[in-house]
Amino acid sequence: MGRDILGWRTLFGVMGPSTNTVVQPDFDVMRPAGVTNHYSRIYTPDADAISNDSFRAGIAVIGGNVLDAVRSVMTCHPDHLVMGMSAVTFFDGAKGADRFIAQVQEVSGIGVTVGSHACTAALNAYGAVKRLAVLSPYWPVMNSEVARYFGDMGFTVVRDIALQCRSWTGIAQVTPQQCVAALKQLDGDDVDAIVQVGTNLSMVKLAAMAELWLGKPVIAINAATYWHALRANGIMDKVAGCGRLLEEF
Repeated sequence: MGRDILGWRTLFGVMGPSTNTVVQPDFDVMRPAGVTNHYSRIYTPDADAISNDSFRAGIAVIGGNVLDAVRSVMTCHPDHLVMGMSAVTFFDGAKGADRFIAQVQEVSGIGVTVGSHACTAALNAYGAVKRLAVLSPYWPVMNSEVARYFGDMGFTVVRDIALQCRSWTGIAQVTPQQCVAALKQLDGDDVDAIVQVGTNLSMVKLAAMAELWLGKPVIAINAATYWHALRANGIMDKVAGCGRLLEEF
């Protein structure tokens, strides 16, 4: 069977919420020659008044629509799937992440990269990281799930910030200035690394710059996820300008 003319190395099928406007351009910035990204939108009604109570319900709706997006993108015969939404991959700790992967693989029959396990792999690649600070656009109820997951994986979340965005689309409107202020608030001598979750929060370039002035790993989940997908498929290309993870590991 012949190879795809543009994706002659690998075709990625990417599932992301239909409200998400950041994952697709972020992944394209990090895309090496011969790798192509094929976005499948998970139907997601936008919300204009997200709260702690409604956040979990909204995530459940998105999670319930994921497999339809998987079935849709499988029609282009991708080599590997990439989950472009992080919240559903942190729910219920490590066992929840593993259960989600199993569900996707049962439908697709191919490998899948998810944000939670990608962040763990990224932290382990840096090495000597145990104590974390977490930045998210979520609500506190979701940050608790993120902390639970990282606890299962052997890390300790020392502190976290939930930006409490009021809509799904509003996450993409968080400014670099807001992110910088949050990073400064999160940093401290008791933190080995900072992890940003929430794929519609644009942090790939900013996290790369923050590593320079904070002197420690700052992991943007979109960078970790795409790095993991590349490396899982034997693509070791280095990508400049998107952080040490893609430049060194």
